[in-house]
Amino acid sequence: MRHTQAPPSRAASAVYVTLAAQVLSLAALVIFEQVRGRQLAAQLAAFGGRPQGAEAEAVVGAVTVFAVLIMLVAGTSVAAGAAYATWLVRARQANDRSAATAPVAAAWLIPGVNLVAPALLLDEVWRGTRPPAGRRGRWLALLAGWWVSWLATLALVTIRLPLDSAARGLTGVGAPELLCAAVAAALCAGTVRELTRLQRAARSPLASLRPLAAEPASGSTPLSHPM
Repeated sequence: MRHTQAPPSRAASAVYVTLAAQVLSLAALVIFEQVRGRQLAAQLAAFGGRPQGAEAEAVVGAVTVFAVLIMLVAGTSVAAGAAYATWLVRARQANDRSAATAPVAAAWLIPGVNLVAPALLLDEVWRGTRPPAGRRGRWLALLAGWWVSWLATLALVTIRLPLDSAARGLTGVGAPELLCAAVAAALCAGTVRELTRLQRAARSPLASLRPLAAEPASGSTPLSHPM
Protein backbone atom coordinates (compact mmCIF):
# COMPACT_ATOMS: atom_id res chain seq x y z
CA MET A 1 0.00 0.00 0.00
CA ARG A 2 1.33 3.45 -0.91
CA HIS A 3 2.11 5.93 1.87
CA THR A 4 0.34 9.23 1.20
CA GLN A 5 0.03 12.61 2.84
CA ALA A 6 -2.81 15.09 3.22
CA PRO A 7 -4.18 16.81 0.09
CA PRO A 8 -2.45 20.18 -0.52
CA SER A 9 -5.48 22.39 0.23
CA ARG A 10 -3.41 25.35 1.47
CA ALA A 11 -1.10 25.12 -1.51
CA ALA A 12 -4.16 25.12 -3.77
CA SER A 13 -5.44 28.30 -2.08
CA ALA A 14 -2.07 29.94 -2.73
CA VAL A 15 -2.42 29.06 -6.42
CA TYR A 16 -5.86 30.70 -6.58
CA VAL A 17 -4.64 33.89 -4.88
CA THR A 18 -1.49 34.29 -6.97
CA LEU A 19 -3.29 33.56 -10.24
CA ALA A 20 -5.90 36.22 -9.39
CA ALA A 21 -3.13 38.68 -8.52
CA GLN A 22 -1.37 37.93 -11.80
CA VAL A 23 -4.51 38.59 -13.88
CA LEU A 24 -5.32 41.78 -11.96
CA SER A 25 -1.80 43.17 -12.38
CA LEU A 26 -1.86 42.33 -16.08
CA ALA A 27 -5.26 44.02 -16.41
CA ALA A 28 -3.83 47.16 -14.78
CA LEU A 29 -0.93 47.12 -17.26
CA VAL A 30 -3.30 46.72 -20.20
CA ILE A 31 -5.41 49.65 -18.99
CA PHE A 32 -2.29 51.79 -18.63
CA GLU A 33 -1.19 50.82 -22.14
CA GLN A 34 -4.57 51.76 -23.59
CA VAL A 35 -4.78 55.10 -21.77
CA ARG A 36 -1.18 56.29 -21.73
CA GLY A 37 1.14 53.76 -23.34
CA ARG A 38 1.30 54.93 -26.95
CA GLN A 39 1.61 58.59 -26.01
CA LEU A 40 4.30 57.83 -23.44
CA ALA A 41 6.22 55.71 -25.94
CA ALA A 42 6.16 58.63 -28.42
CA GLN A 43 7.36 61.06 -25.76
CA LEU A 44 10.22 58.80 -24.71
CA ALA A 45 11.21 58.34 -28.35
CA ALA A 46 11.25 62.14 -28.82
CA PHE A 47 13.49 62.50 -25.77
CA GLY A 48 15.80 59.74 -26.95
CA GLY A 49 14.69 57.61 -24.02
CA ARG A 50 16.28 60.00 -21.53
CA PRO A 51 14.02 62.95 -20.75
CA GLN A 52 15.79 65.80 -18.99
CA GLY A 53 14.95 69.13 -17.41
CA ALA A 54 11.43 70.52 -17.50
CA GLU A 55 10.42 68.09 -20.23
CA ALA A 56 11.10 65.16 -17.92
CA GLU A 57 8.43 66.29 -15.47
CA ALA A 58 5.73 65.53 -18.05
CA VAL A 59 6.65 61.87 -18.23
CA VAL A 60 8.47 60.92 -15.03
CA GLY A 61 5.25 60.09 -13.18
CA ALA A 62 3.94 57.95 -16.01
CA VAL A 63 7.28 56.14 -16.34
CA THR A 64 7.24 55.39 -12.61
CA VAL A 65 3.71 53.97 -12.81
CA PHE A 66 4.71 51.87 -15.82
CA ALA A 67 7.78 50.52 -14.01
CA VAL A 68 5.69 49.59 -10.96
CA LEU A 69 3.13 47.79 -13.14
CA ILE A 70 5.85 45.83 -14.93
CA MET A 71 7.33 44.76 -11.58
CA LEU A 72 3.89 43.74 -10.34
CA VAL A 73 3.23 41.60 -13.42
CA ALA A 74 6.67 39.98 -13.14
CA GLY A 75 6.37 39.45 -9.39
CA THR A 76 2.89 37.94 -9.49
CA SER A 77 3.89 35.70 -12.41
CA VAL A 78 6.86 34.35 -10.45
CA ALA A 79 4.67 33.91 -7.37
CA ALA A 80 2.01 32.06 -9.37
CA GLY A 81 4.63 29.78 -10.91
CA ALA A 82 6.16 29.01 -7.51
CA ALA A 83 2.75 28.40 -5.92
CA TYR A 84 1.69 26.09 -8.73
CA ALA A 85 4.95 24.10 -8.61
CA THR A 86 4.60 23.72 -4.83
CA TRP A 87 1.02 22.55 -5.19
CA LEU A 88 1.88 20.06 -7.95
CA VAL A 89 4.74 18.54 -5.95
CA ARG A 90 2.47 18.12 -2.94
CA ALA A 91 -0.38 16.78 -5.06
CA ARG A 92 1.91 14.07 -6.44
CA GLN A 93 3.07 13.24 -2.92
CA ALA A 94 -0.55 13.10 -1.74
CA ASN A 95 -0.90 10.14 -4.11
CA ASP A 96 2.50 8.70 -3.29
CA ARG A 97 4.69 10.16 -0.53
CA SER A 98 7.83 8.90 -2.26
CA ALA A 99 7.11 10.83 -5.49
CA ALA A 100 10.19 12.82 -6.52
CA THR A 101 10.14 16.56 -7.17
CA ALA A 102 12.52 16.42 -10.14
CA PRO A 103 9.87 15.46 -12.74
CA VAL A 104 7.92 18.64 -11.95
CA ALA A 105 10.94 20.85 -12.58
CA ALA A 106 11.91 18.90 -15.69
CA ALA A 107 8.40 19.05 -17.15
CA TRP A 108 8.28 22.84 -16.91
CA LEU A 109 11.89 23.87 -17.50
CA ILE A 110 13.21 21.70 -20.34
CA PRO A 111 12.58 23.52 -23.66
CA GLY A 112 10.34 21.61 -26.04
CA VAL A 113 9.40 19.12 -23.35
CA ASN A 114 7.54 21.89 -21.50
CA LEU A 115 5.11 22.22 -24.40
CA VAL A 116 3.56 18.84 -23.60
CA ALA A 117 4.92 17.32 -20.39
CA PRO A 118 3.15 19.52 -17.79
CA ALA A 119 -0.29 18.52 -19.05
CA LEU A 120 0.70 14.84 -19.15
CA LEU A 121 2.13 15.07 -15.63
CA LEU A 122 -1.06 16.64 -14.32
CA ASP A 123 -3.14 13.93 -15.98
CA GLU A 124 -0.95 11.31 -14.31
CA VAL A 125 -1.70 12.88 -10.92
CA TRP A 126 -5.41 12.88 -11.71
CA ARG A 127 -5.36 9.18 -12.62
CA GLY A 128 -3.43 8.51 -9.42
CA THR A 129 -6.35 9.79 -7.36
CA ARG A 130 -8.45 6.86 -8.67
CA PRO A 131 -11.44 9.07 -9.51
CA PRO A 132 -14.97 7.68 -9.81
CA ALA A 133 -15.95 6.27 -13.20
CA GLY A 134 -17.46 8.60 -15.76
CA ARG A 135 -15.37 11.69 -15.05
CA ARG A 136 -12.59 11.11 -17.56
CA GLY A 137 -14.18 13.04 -20.40
CA ARG A 138 -14.95 16.10 -18.28
CA TRP A 139 -11.43 16.10 -16.88
CA LEU A 140 -9.78 15.83 -20.31
CA ALA A 141 -11.90 18.74 -21.59
CA LEU A 142 -10.83 20.89 -18.64
CA LEU A 143 -7.18 19.87 -18.98
CA ALA A 144 -7.11 20.46 -22.75
CA GLY A 145 -8.82 23.83 -22.38
CA TRP A 146 -6.27 24.97 -19.82
CA TRP A 147 -3.30 23.81 -21.82
CA VAL A 148 -4.47 25.24 -25.15
CA SER A 149 -5.23 28.62 -23.57
CA TRP A 150 -1.83 28.61 -21.84
CA LEU A 151 -0.03 27.84 -25.12
CA ALA A 152 -2.04 30.58 -26.84
CA THR A 153 -0.97 33.07 -24.15
CA LEU A 154 2.64 31.97 -24.53
CA ALA A 155 2.46 32.41 -28.30
CA LEU A 156 0.98 35.89 -28.00
CA VAL A 157 3.64 37.01 -25.54
CA THR A 158 6.68 35.46 -27.21
CA ILE A 159 5.77 35.76 -30.90
CA ARG A 160 3.20 38.47 -31.50
CA LEU A 161 4.32 41.10 -29.00
CA PRO A 162 7.94 41.43 -30.21
CA LEU A 163 6.65 41.97 -33.76
CA ASP A 164 3.86 44.37 -32.87
CA SER A 165 4.82 46.28 -29.72
CA ALA A 166 6.53 49.20 -31.46
CA ALA A 167 3.29 50.25 -33.12
CA ARG A 168 1.08 49.67 -30.09
CA GLY A 169 2.82 51.36 -27.16
CA LEU A 170 5.39 50.44 -24.57
CA THR A 171 4.92 46.67 -24.44
CA GLY A 172 2.12 46.00 -26.90
CA VAL A 173 0.13 44.10 -24.28
CA GLY A 174 -3.57 44.42 -25.00
CA ALA A 175 -6.96 42.79 -24.75
CA PRO A 176 -6.01 39.54 -26.59
CA GLU A 177 -3.17 38.82 -24.17
CA LEU A 178 -5.31 39.68 -21.16
CA LEU A 179 -8.20 37.52 -22.35
CA CYS A 180 -6.00 34.49 -23.01
CA ALA A 181 -4.18 34.91 -19.70
CA ALA A 182 -7.46 35.23 -17.78
CA VAL A 183 -8.93 32.13 -19.43
CA ALA A 184 -5.74 30.15 -18.81
CA ALA A 185 -5.67 31.24 -15.16
CA ALA A 186 -9.32 30.33 -14.62
CA LEU A 187 -8.92 26.89 -16.21
CA CYS A 188 -5.66 26.28 -14.35
CA ALA A 189 -7.47 27.07 -11.09
CA GLY A 190 -10.19 24.66 -12.23
CA THR A 191 -7.73 21.80 -12.65
CA VAL A 192 -6.18 22.53 -9.26
CA ARG A 193 -9.60 22.60 -7.61
CA GLU A 194 -10.69 19.35 -9.28
CA LEU A 195 -7.59 17.43 -8.25
CA THR A 196 -7.57 18.79 -4.72
CA ARG A 197 -11.25 17.94 -4.32
CA LEU A 198 -10.70 14.37 -5.54
CA GLN A 199 -7.79 13.89 -3.17
CA ARG A 200 -9.82 15.17 -0.21
CA ALA A 201 -12.67 12.86 -1.14
CA ALA A 202 -10.29 9.90 -1.43
CA ARG A 203 -9.08 10.45 2.14
CA SER A 204 -12.53 10.91 3.67
CA PRO A 205 -13.88 8.17 6.01
CA LEU A 206 -16.66 7.38 3.54
CA ALA A 207 -14.13 6.69 0.80
CA SER A 208 -12.49 3.97 2.90
CA LEU A 209 -15.83 2.20 3.25
CA ARG A 210 -16.58 2.03 -0.48
CA PRO A 211 -14.38 -1.02 -1.25
CA LEU A 212 -15.96 -2.87 1.70
CA ALA A 213 -19.43 -2.19 0.39
CA ALA A 214 -18.45 -3.53 -3.02
CA GLU A 215 -16.86 -6.76 -1.76
CA PRO A 216 -20.05 -8.91 -1.42
CA ALA A 217 -20.97 -8.21 -5.02
CA SER A 218 -17.54 -9.16 -6.29
CA GLY A 219 -16.96 -12.22 -4.09
CA SER A 220 -17.55 -15.68 -5.43
CA THR A 221 -19.37 -16.79 -2.23
CA PRO A 222 -21.99 -14.47 -0.63
CA LEU A 223 -21.82 -14.11 3.15
CA SER A 224 -25.43 -15.24 3.47
CA HIS A 225 -24.59 -18.63 1.97
CA PRO A 226 -21.63 -20.10 3.87
CA MET A 227 -19.98 -23.16 2.50
